[in-house]
Amino acid sequence: MTELAAHLDDQFDSALAVVGLAGRFPGASNVAEFWRNVCAGVESVTFFSAAELAAAGVPESVYSHPSYVPAKARLDGVELFDAEFFGFNAHEAEMTDPQHRLFLECAWEALEDAAYDPARFPGRIGVYAGQSMNTYSLYNIMRNPALAQAFYLDYLPMMISSNDDFLATRVAYKLDLHGPAMTIQTACSTSLVAIHQACQSLLAGECDMALAGGVGVRAEEAEGYRHQDGMALSPDGHCRAFDRAAAGTVNGSGLAVVVLRRLADAVAAGDVVHAVVRGSAVNNDGGGKAGFTAPSAVGQAQVVADALAVAGVSASSVGFVEAHGTGTPLGDPIEVAGLTRAFRVDADGVGFCALGSVKTNVGHLDAAAGVAGFVKAVLAVREGVVPPTVHFREANPKLALESSPFFVNGGLVSWPLAGVRRAGVSALGVGGTNAHVVLEQAPVVSSVGGGVRDWQVVVVSGRTPSALVAVGRGVGGVLAGGGVGLADVAYTLQVGRRHFERRRAVVCRDATQAAAALSTPPATAVEFRPARTVAFLFPGGGSQYVGMGRQLYAAEPVFAEHLDRCADLAADRLGFDLRDVVRAPDGDRAVQEFLGTSVGVTTALFAVEYALARLWQSWGVRPEAMLGHSSGEYVAACLAGVFDLADAIDTVVLRGQLIDRLPEGAMLAVNLPEPDAARYAGDELDIAAVNGPEQTVLSGPAAAVEAAHATLRADGMRAKPVRVRQAAHTRMLDPLLDEFAAHLATVTLRPPQARVGSNVTGAWLTAAEATDPAYWVRHLRATVRFGDNLRTAATLSDAAFLEVGPGHALGTMALAMSRAAGVETTTSIVASLPAASGADENETLLGALARLWLAGTEIDWTAFSAGERRRRVSLPTYPFERRRYSLLNGSAPVPQETPTAAGPKHDRPDLHTEYEPPRTDIEETVAQAWRELLGYREIGVFDDFLLLGGDSLLTGRLVARLQDTFQVPITVAEAFARRTIAQQADLLQDRLLAELEGLSDEDAEQLISDTDPAEAGR
Repeated sequence: MTELAAHLDDQFDSALAVVGLAGRFPGASNVAEFWRNVCAGVESVTFFSAAELAAAGVPESVYSHPSYVPAKARLDGVELFDAEFFGFNAHEAEMTDPQHRLFLECAWEALEDAAYDPARFPGRIGVYAGQSMNTYSLYNIMRNPALAQAFYLDYLPMMISSNDDFLATRVAYKLDLHGPAMTIQTACSTSLVAIHQACQSLLAGECDMALAGGVGVRAEEAEGYRHQDGMALSPDGHCRAFDRAAAGTVNGSGLAVVVLRRLADAVAAGDVVHAVVRGSAVNNDGGGKAGFTAPSAVGQAQVVADALAVAGVSASSVGFVEAHGTGTPLGDPIEVAGLTRAFRVDADGVGFCALGSVKTNVGHLDAAAGVAGFVKAVLAVREGVVPPTVHFREANPKLALESSPFFVNGGLVSWPLAGVRRAGVSALGVGGTNAHVVLEQAPVVSSVGGGVRDWQVVVVSGRTPSALVAVGRGVGGVLAGGGVGLADVAYTLQVGRRHFERRRAVVCRDATQAAAALSTPPATAVEFRPARTVAFLFPGGGSQYVGMGRQLYAAEPVFAEHLDRCADLAADRLGFDLRDVVRAPDGDRAVQEFLGTSVGVTTALFAVEYALARLWQSWGVRPEAMLGHSSGEYVAACLAGVFDLADAIDTVVLRGQLIDRLPEGAMLAVNLPEPDAARYAGDELDIAAVNGPEQTVLSGPAAAVEAAHATLRADGMRAKPVRVRQAAHTRMLDPLLDEFAAHLATVTLRPPQARVGSNVTGAWLTAAEATDPAYWVRHLRATVRFGDNLRTAATLSDAAFLEVGPGHALGTMALAMSRAAGVETTTSIVASLPAASGADENETLLGALARLWLAGTEIDWTAFSAGERRRRVSLPTYPFERRRYSLLNGSAPVPQETPTAAGPKHDRPDLHTEYEPPRTDIEETVAQAWRELLGYREIGVFDDFLLLGGDSLLTGRLVARLQDTFQVPITVAEAFARRTIAQQADLLQDRLLAELEGLSDEDAEQLISDTDPAEAGR
């Protein structure tokens, strides 16, 4: 798709691309807000009042202490989570450490920012992540005796939901990622070490894309800290990195995830490359320092030198270093000394490299500190500016900046392009694990390939109607704002986003049109049917017109390729170039005369329909069945492998030529059932086709047809002449059948490799029929039983009917048949081409594609865009519909073996099934167990356990409860196979009846008493 415009040297073989960014930071709900704050020099530290601290549960004796600093760079909405999106039940969401929940959402957003749906990524995706200490579980166990008791009785659910071991693996499980999933823990350097490990994994080929980052969030967001002289936290809640007044940092909460790929892969795929990782390194200080928590200038210098060596670049080319920069009197001088030592290996200049610390903006994010600095540096390299270091007034003299390579900017500084922009990022962990990454601006790329279509298909989706509206408005806002191409937006949504249940599609020519449509909520949200099948419909004579397929021939190379092939194969037999039918202007006399013959109609339609079918197939639309009307069955049979293309064209040409030998005839479409229409046929006419319950076609000599038409009009019956000159499917063909049979005897016929409707029988074409020349002779003469074909196709599972040819005549027949059967839908009858010239064929075709996607048909969007200049672009990420899930302040019920007084407190999630309350005592008892284990106030008897967030572990707990209540055997496998309350209640009822059959009356009464659901619920 793209290639590097600049010549990349061998060093780029190990370069990695940053293709996705996502994060939540103090004062910023996303990366864009974070960047605006950082560039504006915003300090996102909150200072709490005594009332706020008291409300958060901080004792007065603590917050009133003179050394207590009521400040924190807090993160808003920690307790909020879209549990349903990720398949969590309410209790599971409440028990899960908010760090895991937030990181999971952030991982999804990062993939969306990179414009990749992990389900469609052609490779393995790894996860490398770390987190801060889990204070959520500890805090709640200490404060909630009931929860503490439940933990001691059954610690496994809480351990799985909150242990840091499962941070990365939970993301891999929930997002179905198959690369390595590793939790990294190195204290303050955790997330930058995670990025380094992700880079190594990519270079080693262990994965093809990697998510890397970290999360540092404490459960108690409204809290300060006690300042102690000589420690890391500042006395006034401000971090003044590198400043003379530096006295420490401030606690913060936040998280970020980056998406990494090998640079060559990213460029080839047309990814947005925010920056390039040229090299990285990790080491440890060892024991040669003052203490375990003390920093070491030697160790820090070595890791920077190692990273520069891996990158293969000179320190003199680095224009910005995002330092660890905690703002402590001890840490800052040691870090600058280490950086200077590393830079002096090959750089002698003074004051050429800016030095910054994001901790002055958002505090120390602990395990997420490294990735926060990484994101800032990536954006600085990309945007060409160096954000200010907040609170910097005068340099700490101990840094000796005046003789170092570094300077600190207190305001936003432009970073002009001189060669290539490069930056370094450092993270230094307590305990001595140091990490450094060298970044470089993305290489300039030039697009290659063909142009883009005039019309675009913009597809958006959401799990709920409200999410669908929000997604549409977000995309519409981007398009309205300009600066990004409509084709790239459409491409990103097609190939780079998960396609959810509620869908909307806009076919448009310009961004303004798309923005207006998407910014307006749809009248109805189309809900697709998963794995919907498609049936191709191939029309016969009567649908043709001059110029059919003209615009597709010019715009769609696949269509043109196959039409050319048909035209070349038919040229000698026809003495006419079929391309002229397509390319000719409206009203072209020569083409009109050609289409006035049967051979012209059938061969032209065959070529257009065959080429159109191949185009649909190239886009991933694979028919479950194919139905052709009259000559249209030859297209279906050819695609199914009965004929090879050359034989099919020869046969269709001869078939048309034979019909052209007939004397003038006519055909008449009559709105009557076959038996009633037959009464008007007389002795000269035949039933040529039966297209539906009241759609019959009479055929024969022109005079006889006209006479029948007059009689029908006199009787008040509706009838319409068909646009033909000869009478196909009549006794008039009998003298010509032997010649047709002789030709078919020379043709190799094969069993169909797909379902094809037989016009002769109305059923599916059998192998015996398809390979029998006599069948195709009968096909020329016999009644076309297309109505029966449609009835047969109705047995397909929820098929969408796609008319592959001009017009919508067959689709109209299918719609009438659907209505008669009471299964009419609004999205399942789709036309590929206009019924006449004048309409825009590309708009019609792409509108058909959009309707198929809306109906649930799987589209190969990558193939759809093959050969075009397309790039992935950053778009607004999914609008999570979050709810509050928290165990704090006694707000949540405890999942224990007996119900709590609070009871389940969450509303039933949005499901496809209608709510149906319990109908029996057994169902009510089972429902109560589900409600307590899953955390929902209401659960219907037909709701799916897995869709409510249940799993095998929770099934085990459910089975234990049901066995205790009903005193009958039931296994986990049995319960897991019965995923509704109704099914489990039926199983329990059967087991109870089986128990009763072998008991005496006295024992039976005792068993009933022991298992009385009313008693069990008390």
